[in-house]
Amino acid sequence: MIEVLKIAVVFGADAVYIGGEAFGLRAKAKNFTKEEMAEGIAFAHEHGVKVYVTANILAHNGDLEGVREYFEELKELKPDALIIADP
Repeated sequence: MIEVLKIAVVFGADAVYIGGEAFGLRAKAKNFTKEEMAEGIAFAHEHGVKVYVTANILAHNGDLEGVREYFEELKELKPDALIIADP
């Protein structure tokens, strides 16, 4: 997935959005690991491109175990914004 992000950046995207391995609607898809997110965010920012991270799962309370820690990890990676579902 990191290659796709880099291609988008190199070919002129002004922003990209990515999903992590948890708390996204596409959780079964090949998503970014924490390390890939860090690399992708750094690469995009070096090229003036914004990165939005999705955390848009439509969850029940029982599905949210670990969400606080996940958001703390994302905070350290410094994406430009989060796309969050909060029904």
